[in-house]
Amino acid sequence: MDESIDIQEPIVSEDAERILVSSEDRAIIRILVIDDEPSILESCETVLGGEGYACQVERRGEEAVRRLKTETFDIALIDQNMPQVHGLDILAELRKRNPDCLAVVMTGHATTEDGVRAIQAGAWDYLPKPFTATQLLVLVGRAAFTQMRAEKVTQPSRREGLLVERGAETILGVSESMREAVKKALKVAPTDASVFITGESGTGKELFAQYIHRESRRARKPFVAVNCAALPGGLLESEMFGHRKGSFTGAIRDKAGLLEMADQGSFFLDELAEMPPAIQAKLLRVLQDGVLRRVGSEKDDAVVDVRFISATNREPEEALKDGSLRHDLYYRLRVVPIHLPALRERPEDIPVLIRHFVDHFWRRHQLPGKEPPRLAAETQAALIHYPWPGNVRELQNVLENLVVLSDPEEEISVERLSILEQSPEMSQGNGLGPTFDLRMPFHDAKQMLVDRFEREYLAHLVARTGGNMSESARQAGIDRTTLYRLMDKHKLAREAFAS
Repeated sequence: MDESIDIQEPIVSEDAERILVSSEDRAIIRILVIDDEPSILESCETVLGGEGYACQVERRGEEAVRRLKTETFDIALIDQNMPQVHGLDILAELRKRNPDCLAVVMTGHATTEDGVRAIQAGAWDYLPKPFTATQLLVLVGRAAFTQMRAEKVTQPSRREGLLVERGAETILGVSESMREAVKKALKVAPTDASVFITGESGTGKELFAQYIHRESRRARKPFVAVNCAALPGGLLESEMFGHRKGSFTGAIRDKAGLLEMADQGSFFLDELAEMPPAIQAKLLRVLQDGVLRRVGSEKDDAVVDVRFISATNREPEEALKDGSLRHDLYYRLRVVPIHLPALRERPEDIPVLIRHFVDHFWRRHQLPGKEPPRLAAETQAALIHYPWPGNVRELQNVLENLVVLSDPEEEISVERLSILEQSPEMSQGNGLGPTFDLRMPFHDAKQMLVDRFEREYLAHLVARTGGNMSESARQAGIDRTTLYRLMDKHKLAREAFAS
């Protein structure tokens, strides 16, 4: 019996049309197809990938079990009669490791008993072989719709690994590092635990703080932010704690501070390590018992209930070592640490950001009804390859410049990127500047360079082909299995580069 999928037939039916899963939602639905038949894997990858799903395939049962121990998926299609590792054993491992994943068992000898057995083992549904492209898409569409509906019920604004916030102020990501940061933010948001966000300037620390606030039970209360590096010590203390009339020149009346304004809400302390030690000691009492005293006051003035979110672009250990950050304050504020990766460490997120910013700035600055410009393949590849010292903020500014100076439907050439600061990495065209300590052991330094080369080469390659893995493998001179293995090793998501 030929078990391959008939991909020549129409892939849209009345049932498929009723599955309301947007292209944006399909792009973040991760699907794993496990089957020992290459024709099934190739057909599923073609059909599902053509519809915009993030589809990966696995032929060996042992390798599938290994992946399920370290990776998460939204939908899994599992052949029941796998050699060496039975499909129901793979299903059991999936249920143990990733219970939210919807599993579909495929079988070439479908009977009522087989279907009942699969459902009893924890499968969401089963799919008899041979099946058509329409049958596959309808079933996967139902599963995807079920996942998205459940997600909206439990977390209205959740997109694990893909967050779209308001306007240009956006957190976007499909990379594993961003997925983990988002997952941790969503986990801690409903609690009152203090959060400590680290990351380079421009990575979106305040946006993450705002996101945590909006997902918390305090969302209807104030979100108050203060940059500790932007104000001198005396003014910072007055702004945070308030002051009494006459406490200093210009204090003509009593004034409540930002901490009182944030009562019942969230208080964001940006660049915490720049806060003077005296103010850190005063803040510690607010953390301990909620009591604050205004500048110039001789008594306690207020008791506040505030959830603290802090951030710094310095290494906290360095700030602790040089005494600019108090240990007791740091550990009280660092109940849940979240690290935001630099943009150069997640190149697979850059195409997603590019699409968003180009559309956003075109709508903001140009006439409605006009088609926005588009980036040439070489231009997008160059943006992915650029090290982005200013991170997302710098990328946002560069794209706004390109969009404002472009015509409708214009293809933006790579020559337009002269606005970027030409670093040695860009001028050499390889992005392999010295990023390791020459005092490191030889093999550690070599491995660091090899890993960076592989990651940047793959990101550039897959971006150039628009996510076409067969063409990418051909251009690289390697087989697709090797390409998928390398993509998985560096946690690069193919769907991020698909047009």
